[in-house]
This record gives sequence, C-alpha cells and structure tokens, in this order.
Amino acid sequence: MTRRTERRASGGRARWHVAVIVFVAAGALTIAAGQGGVVPDARVGLAAGIRDAGVAARHLQLVASVPKPEGFIEPSARAREAAPPNAAGGPTGRGRGRGGSSLAFANSDLAFLGSTLFLGNFNGFMAYSIEDPARPQLRAAVVCPGGQGDVSVHGRLLFMSVEETRGRLDCGTGGVTGAVSAERFRGIRIFDISDVRAPRQIAAVQTCRGSHTHTLIVDPKDPENVYVYGSGAASVRSGDELAGCSSGKPDEDAETALYSIDVIQVPLRAPDRARIVNRPRIFSDPATGAIAGLWAGGAHGAGTQSTSATTACHDITAFPAIGLAAGACAGNGVLLDIADPAHPVRIDQVSDANFAYWHSATFNNDGTKVIFTDEWGGGTQPRCRLTDRPTWGADAVFDIVGRSLRFGGYYKLPAPQSDVENCVAHNGSLVPVPGRDIMVQGWYQGGVSVFDFTDSAHPFEIAYFDRGPVDATRVVVGGHWSAYWYNGRIYASEMVRGLDVLELLPSDFLSRHEIDAAALVQTNELNTQQQARVEWPRTTVVARAYVDQLRRSGRLSTSRLQEMTSTLDRLESAATTGRRPDEALRQAAARLAGELRREAGTAPSRDAARLAGIADVLTTLADVPRTNNVVIRSR
Repeated sequence: MTRRTERRASGGRARWHVAVIVFVAAGALTIAAGQGGVVPDARVGLAAGIRDAGVAARHLQLVASVPKPEGFIEPSARAREAAPPNAAGGPTGRGRGRGGSSLAFANSDLAFLGSTLFLGNFNGFMAYSIEDPARPQLRAAVVCPGGQGDVSVHGRLLFMSVEETRGRLDCGTGGVTGAVSAERFRGIRIFDISDVRAPRQIAAVQTCRGSHTHTLIVDPKDPENVYVYGSGAASVRSGDELAGCSSGKPDEDAETALYSIDVIQVPLRAPDRARIVNRPRIFSDPATGAIAGLWAGGAHGAGTQSTSATTACHDITAFPAIGLAAGACAGNGVLLDIADPAHPVRIDQVSDANFAYWHSATFNNDGTKVIFTDEWGGGTQPRCRLTDRPTWGADAVFDIVGRSLRFGGYYKLPAPQSDVENCVAHNGSLVPVPGRDIMVQGWYQGGVSVFDFTDSAHPFEIAYFDRGPVDATRVVVGGHWSAYWYNGRIYASEMVRGLDVLELLPSDFLSRHEIDAAALVQTNELNTQQQARVEWPRTTVVARAYVDQLRRSGRLSTSRLQEMTSTLDRLESAATTGRRPDEALRQAAARLAGELRREAGTAPSRDAARLAGIADVLTTLADVPRTNNVVIRSR
C-alpha cells in the first residue's frame, strides 16, 4: 500500500512571506535566498526577448549559446525574433501553452558520447561536436517528427522516444491521417550513429502508448543485450493498429496497456531484432494482486495538491551499481529492484500531498538519497510566482534507509518568476563534487539552478543562470528543459533558444578546488536516466576539496587545517619532480594520515568521510610519486 507523507504547505508559505516582505521593502531586486540570508537577486524583472532577453547569473558563466538550426525553429518564433524588442501582440503559435506556443519544434533532452552531444527535439534530433565546449559545432540535424524526442546513446546506437500520433515509421514530415494506419510510429526508434554525420534508423519498436521518455540500462551481467524501459504516458492506440493494445479498465481487462511500463531487450549484435520482453505490473497491490494498486488520483484532503493517478511512469532513473531504480510515476515515487533488469520489482513507494505529478528522479552518488521532481502544471504554466507555494512544483529529497524512502526536505527555485514564464522543477544531474551532494537543474524559464542537498532537510542554492521571458505579454513556452554536468561543463537544452554551455565559478559556497575535483571525473557516455557511481582520482585536488569543506564546516582548528594544507603542498611539490618524498616528509604524512583516521572515528559521517579521504591521499602520495592512475571509491 502507498505510504502518504504528512506534509502541508504552511511552513513553506511562511518562507515565501519572508520573500514578499523583503521584495516590497527593497524594491524590485531583493528576495530571501541561499542559506537563510537576504541577498540581491537579479533574476527578478528581467527584460523579455528571444535573443535580446535580459540575463542574470550568479557563480555561473555562459561560455556558449548556439541557436537551433533550420528544421527545428518554430515559425512563430522566427517571426517573433524579427519583431521589435518586447513588442506587444505578435504572431500566435499553435499548441499547448497558455498564450498559444507550440512544442512541435521544442528542444528536449540531452545525451553524450565522447566529444559528441546529442540534443533531442520534438521534430527530431541534432548532434554537436563539443570538443571545444566554447564552440559547439553542428554535425548532424535529423528531422524525424514525433515528440518528445528524448535521446539516449550506447556505443554505435542512439535511442529516441516517439509519442505523438503524427510520428511516421519513415520519419516523414507529412504526419499520419486516420485513427488506424500502418504508417504510424509510436515507441522507440533506434539509429546507427557509427557515422555521426549521417545517422541511420535501423529499428523501430512499436508500443501501445508510445514513449514519452525512456531509460537505457546496461547490465554488466548481460553484455549481449541492453534494456530500455519505455514510459508511455499518452493515450492507448487502437488494437486494430497494434495488436494487443487495450485501454480497458483494469478490473475489466487484465491485459490493459495501462498500469505498466515496456521493457525492451536490444541485442547489441542485432539491434534490428529489438522487442518488448515484459510489461511488468509495477503498480500492483501485493496483497490483492490488483494491477491498479497505487494512487488513484485526486486531492489528499483540504488544502492539498490534486495528484495524478498512477497509471504510468514519467521518468525512471536506474542505478545498476546498487541494483535500484527510482520511478517518478505520476501519482507516486517508487523504488525498484532491478537486479534482473527485465523483471523490475517494486520494493517501496511514497506519495506526497504537495505533489501534482511525479516527474523525474535523481540519486546521489552514494545511492543513499533520491530527489523526485514535481511537474505541477505540466511544464507549460507559470508555477514559480510569489503566489505559488514553494512546496508545490518543487523537488522533494528522500533518504533511502533500508531500501525504503524517507522524506527529508524540499527545494524550489528561490527567486520568484513572472506570470509569463513557464517554470517548475525539471531535468538535472549531479555535479560530482567529492564529499557533497550537488545537483544542477533546469527550471524552464526559471533558468538553471545549482544547489546543495548534502543535508536532505536543508537544500540551498549555490549558483544560477536565467534569462527574461520569451515574450513580455503572454506565456510562450520555453526555457531550460535539461541542464547536465558533463566532463567539467554544464550543458543546457533551451527549448526555444537552442543550446547553452555554462561554467561554474568559485564562490563562498563552492571553492575552486571543489570545482576542479568535479572536473577530474571524465566519462565517455552519459545518459542521465542511467546513473553510474563516480570515483575520483586520489590527488591533492580532491584532498584540498575535502579541506575546504572541513574549513567551511568549522569543525577543525586553524592549525590543523594549516597542517593539512602544508603537508599537501610539500607532497604535491615532490610529486611534480617525479621523485619519492624524503623520509621525513613520508613520516610526517603517515603520522597525519593516522591522526585523521582516528579523528574520523568520532566525527559526523560527512566529515568522517572527508577526513578519511584526505588520509587516503596523504598515504598514497607518500608512497608513490605519481598517482594519476590511482582511484578512490566515492565516499
């Protein structure tokens, strides 16, 4: 049965009241933010525009912004861009946003393979070379409509979600007429990207509800195959179009396509033989066996959010190293055992009276926390106004204790946005700073926010980047769909404006050593719905990041901090010469490492890990002059 977390918005509302008071008292540019302090916030009141919008940033620097290529630009956006700045009225788009913007050409999710970034779009996908992050170069623009175009990559294969009824098997732009058609495609496309300049579709797996998003799972125990969890949230197509599809009620049709996900097995040697191998009933009631066993939809009581029914998952994030996946499944957050990826098993679930729609999930690196996001308003509505509750449309941090989820706290963008900016919690990834849990996240027209959730109950913002609204007079859906850290930079998919590349800057909240330690983590393949455990090289940069964190926590004396820094300086100097440290230095490092390990035995868990991490670096550098190939497991 579903466990309901008993939380209401009153406390959060009080926090916004502080913001309102300060906002009124100080004019236009001041709100409550950060760790409870009051600081100027330049995000309030930015000018509108597509290319000439006002920009505000704090501890984030924009290093590149690349507009969308031909084939991916909404016609009304092109006309709006040509109009005088902030002109009232203007062209009217078509589609779902209040004010009439379209998603037909919107950018969506990102994936990375080596020095290539793949950017999904409702009208296809693009490939950029990011060998020079300051100058992304377009390598391919593949028009293949069907929305929402989320992408994942593995080896020579690219996987793309297709959900809309206009999708065609042949990627044509003419759409599909009629309720039943052999030309229609909804599901997972598979492309061969061996030649990234000329991707080639080699398979297309049809599913009953299409694929809104998907999760790629690489099982180290099964090197012959990869698995794709297809999450379909749209209507069920006719059984006349695809055999076995039924939208029947669960108590009337046990084979209904609702209340399940699609598990697709992809043979790596023959991806054209990809097929659905399971549709697990992960929402069932273990006591009764009823397949509709989780949240039925509706409000939780007076003053609560109305939460969607749990008939499908939106995003599932897998963490194979710990054998778990977290599913954000409309009305619930669920925890899955994926030891056998073809047969996921639900092991816990939660609901939340403040959540409208459970949207996505992100584990911390230890696998001891998971952040769920609430996409209140579907991403097309302004949900970050002063009048909106800060616990609605926010992130919820859950601790994982004994394979169960336990609520910790909320995080919401701490700057109110205007009523013409669609804004709510959306897609993000970890920033791999050793010793801390830090995430970068897109908030649509709320911009990009970087925040710390090391303390589950008290997340706080570190940095941000934001532009003014696309249009000054009405909601035109746009903003940052995704913002992900990849090999030292933040790449952000902007729905209307294209691709942004950002760089973190040091501040009181994040030191240069911590940023440099995060940049040491290099990977060749990143799909954020499949997390891998990060490991850091055992170097002085990592140790200095821990020292900075201990200095910030105030637990160690100044003399102890100076001793650690001095010893690291001397070891680093010896390492650069390629010579073994002299005996006196080796003994000093060994003594200090021993003392730090003893102190770790009585320190709080986070500081204990930092002390032990420094001790490991001291020990390693004292024993060998070169350490580039030595790694330490994340703590």
